[in-house]
Amino acid sequence: MFDILLYLFENIVNDSAEIWVDEDELTKELKKAGFHDDDIFKALMWLEDLADLRANDISPFINGQTAISNRIYTPQEMLKLDTECRGFVLFLEQINLLDVATREMVIDRIMELEETHICLEDLKWVVLMVLFNVPSKESAFEQMENLVFDEPEGAIH
Repeated sequence: MFDILLYLFENIVNDSAEIWVDEDELTKELKKAGFHDDDIFKALMWLEDLADLRANDISPFINGQTAISNRIYTPQEMLKLDTECRGFVLFLEQINLLDVATREMVIDRIMELEETHICLEDLKWVVLMVLFNVPSKESAFEQMENLVFDEPEGAIH
């Protein structure tokens, strides 16, 4: 399923700047690319749920939290997101690429992926997908895009 999400983001959404709204056409395109029906359905549901998070009031995610709230991860979240990933999420909050709401959207979308463990690279892609789908986060999206695509080479001193 995650491969489909990456395919969609890299080849369709990011290239055309418009999201295909015809699910049948999108399904045909994904089948032509070699993806299976079950995985296509799950990926499209994942994207639909992301759109619902954006469209609906996300206050249940941030109820009682302030800008300086610390996130306590559940045991299930800690299994899926290792220390490196959790540290990266904290880093993104500290540099103001994620706020409380977008952080919770990222964690929600991560937990809906079928993978039992998410690597840092996959986390970065999920963050990109979330920021792409949140109005007024264009600047954060661009900065995150730079973090994903402009990896420094060699040792950092």
